[in-house]
Amino acid sequence: MFATFVHVRQSSDTDRTMRTILTANPGEMGTWVAKHAASDLRQAISDKGSANLVVATGASQFEVLKHLVAAPGIDWSKVTGFHLDEYVGISSDHGASFCGYLKERFVDHVDLAHFHYLRGDADPQAVIREVGELVKTSKIDLALVGIGENGHLAFNDPPADFETEEPYLVVELDEPCRMQQVGEGWFESLEVVPTHAISMSVHQILKAAKIYCSVPDERKAEAVRATLEDEIAPTIPASILRKHANATLVIDEAAATRLGDEFKNRLERGE
Repeated sequence: MFATFVHVRQSSDTDRTMRTILTANPGEMGTWVAKHAASDLRQAISDKGSANLVVATGASQFEVLKHLVAAPGIDWSKVTGFHLDEYVGISSDHGASFCGYLKERFVDHVDLAHFHYLRGDADPQAVIREVGELVKTSKIDLALVGIGENGHLAFNDPPADFETEEPYLVVELDEPCRMQQVGEGWFESLEVVPTHAISMSVHQILKAAKIYCSVPDERKAEAVRATLEDEIAPTIPASILRKHANATLVIDEAAATRLGDEFKNRLERGE
């Protein structure tokens, strides 16, 4: 089932394109993103002696992280990681915990300088103050993100707050977002999906020097179409990526199925 978006014709001030890479499948998508992310991390370390990285979770990041932890030549001891989002009220040993996901798929595989988790079972206001202060004083070199079936960016569900400059927010999750978590198998039913989460704000995500947004699967085809073709607006949170100078959307064939011919012709093939 596809999410429903109201089609809004772009006006001249929102007619912006974003570099979009088309790959055959999630495996090739992950390979492409990891290759380029690794290069960016190596360059940041070479330029300034360290690198700061924002890491997302979810099905979109399985292949990305698998290939990134195996990438050669990264001095991980000079890399600090920041957590993108987490459910409120979920402990790290819960099967749907993003803390647990990142520990298992990323942190345990590389010798990082530090990783700043968002603890779902702690006081959320204390968490966003503590990690927020750290991220505010750090130049983020690279953010690895995805988008949801409802077009959300991190857990900034529509209509997203494009204005706040707070680095992290406690947000309420809408029903389409919560249903996606059930559909992907993280929770058994809608009733047990948390209603709130800690999320990096849109403003903070856009402060990253480079952003790679990975989006596989036909379930997200309509969100991809809206992100690229419709007006940049809080009702399509991921559309704001079109305002970033160095954001790249990386999709697979299934996620591209609803794009119009004009936009399909702009896609670059991932090599």
